[in-house]
Amino acid sequence: MLKNFVIVTFLSAFLISCNSKEEKDKYNRIIYRAVNGKDTAILDIKINDKRFYGRYEILYHKFGKDSGDVRGDLRGDTLRGDFHFIANGGSWKRIPIALLKKDNKLILGKGVIGTYFNLPLFIHEIPIEYNKSAFVFEKIEK
Repeated sequence: MLKNFVIVTFLSAFLISCNSKEEKDKYNRIIYRAVNGKDTAILDIKINDKRFYGRYEILYHKFGKDSGDVRGDLRGDTLRGDFHFIANGGSWKRIPIALLKKDNKLILGKGVIGTYFNLPLFIHEIPIEYNKSAFVFEKIEK
C-alpha cells in the first residue's frame, strides 16, 4: 500500500511539473529597434499568443544605458509587463512597461506609475498614453 502511494505521488508530481512549464519552443523571437534623436532602444523578445520575455536595452547618447530583462503578458494588441534593469550602470530598478502593437510596430506607452505590494505598476484609472511615445519599435530583419 505504501509503495503504491509513493509511486502515485511521484507520478503526480512529475506530471504536474511537466504541465506547469511553458513550452519554450512555441515562442517566436523578434528583435525590434527604435530611435529617438540620438537615443536608441533594442528590444529582443520571445513571444507567443499569451506571454513575452527577453532583453531590453536603451542606449542614451553620451549618458550610458539602461539594460535588463523584460517580461509580461499579451492582452489583445498590448504587451504589458515589467522592465527589470540596471540603470545607467548603477542600481537595479523595476518599472512597468506597456507596448501597443500597431502596423507591425510596437509603440512604447507612458503612464502614471504607482505601487501595489511594493511592485510598480501603471495606475488603472489613468489611461496609458501612446500618441507621444519616446520610442516606436520596428522589426529588424534577421
